[in-house]
Amino acid sequence: MSKHLVIPDVQFKQGVPFSHLTWAGKYIAQKRPDTIICIGDFVDMESLSQYDVGNKSFEGRRYKSDIDAAHKGMELLTKPFKNLKGYHPRMVLTLGNHEDRISRAVEADPKMEGILSLNDLQYTKYGWEVIPYLEPIVIDGVVYCHYFSSGIMGRPVTTASALLTKRHMSAVMGHVQGRQIAYGTRADGKQITALFVGGFYQHKENYLYFQGNSQQWHGLWMLHEVKDGSFDEMPVSLKYLKTKFG
Repeated sequence: MSKHLVIPDVQFKQGVPFSHLTWAGKYIAQKRPDTIICIGDFVDMESLSQYDVGNKSFEGRRYKSDIDAAHKGMELLTKPFKNLKGYHPRMVLTLGNHEDRISRAVEADPKMEGILSLNDLQYTKYGWEVIPYLEPIVIDGVVYCHYFSSGIMGRPVTTASALLTKRHMSAVMGHVQGRQIAYGTRADGKQITALFVGGFYQHKENYLYFQGNSQQWHGLWMLHEVKDGSFDEMPVSLKYLKTKFG
């Protein structure tokens, strides 16, 4: 049996707290999961956001600052465990829609080809096996993706129970900042689980206002005894990590 550590959306950017990334790295160093899955949206890429272009809040954002944030965040996260003797976990990162902002910017303005690139993030430099945006990957019978679509229009599924219905297997996704869990049983008796993992950051998102931010859950997930899609999930809250490693 295997042990998976799941890192939800970090949405890291300049000017926000970053100590939780070091806490996560120390937790990984202590628990030594076999596989680490970063579910995507590790970096915010706010300079390429189309949500608030033209607003006062958009002024001052720069692509280089976003890329520097990605490098800083990855260094903080991986430093505590990257040189541990005898520890060589599989590290998988499924790209999210925030990373995909780079690809969309190039698609919208071909002059940016060769200037903006996903390679600027240098995720592979930090040991990650990078999975393309919305391409699922199955590890020990569990399918991971930044999010799973609900139909041909490509919109994300909205509940964990719907995710079980759509995928018919254990599935883990990010993108939605609240946590949800749904359970089921296959015809052969194997237990399956769908998990919305929430987020992993300390800051508040202004666009969500009070009610949106209050509905979020922030932390890591350890999946114990993973085999053929069956696992026992354990939430590791941001509060716990701060108490233990802060």
